Amino acid sequence: MTEPPPSPEDKALSRHRPEDLAPLRQRTIVLVGLMGVGKSSVGRRLANLLDLPFRDADTEVEAAAGRSISEIFAELGEAAFRDGERRVIARLLDEPPHVLATGGGAFVNPETRALINAKAVSVWLKADVELLARRVSRKDNRPLVRGKDPVEVLTELARVRNPAYAEAQVHVQTGDTPHMVAVEAILTALRARLPVAE
Repeated sequence: MTEPPPSPEDKALSRHRPEDLAPLRQRTIVLVGLMGVGKSSVGRRLANLLDLPFRDADTEVEAAAGRSISEIFAELGEAAFRDGERRVIARLLDEPPHVLATGGGAFVNPETRALINAKAVSVWLKADVELLARRVSRKDNRPLVRGKDPVEVLTELARVRNPAYAEAQVHVQTGDTPHMVAVEAILTALRARLPVAE
């Protein structure tokens, strides 16, 4: 299910002038973090604001495999999905700058993590497990939580994955707020990290 494009009101929330954003368009921005944190929704708005293409790694994996992620997990297993995900992300990182939303496990792969940090700017979107559990419970399209307690699953995933996410170049804490609040936080963090033309 795709979201409508960001509204003019969303764009108007930005406090950043176009000339301030120009340096942020030079490298691909890769969003990483646990499922439900809003990587795709935030990524679309960030890309729109920066006037960059948006890519969703999960969508690209599905297109390459010719089947849904749930079907890949069910028919081929998680290892096959992760291998395809790694190859797709490597291909996407060779494209011109864009905003890329990755699947929750992508950045855990050491090879993928190193490639992202070498070729792009990695941004870890963080949120409380309870909030993420509420979000992922709204849909039945997450193979890792289907039929399980989402709080337990996400708590364990956070324990295993957070050390890898911590290697992202930018960390942004998000909450139960409009996605444009997270976009603003990302832009502020990126501008603090990257050279900005005077």
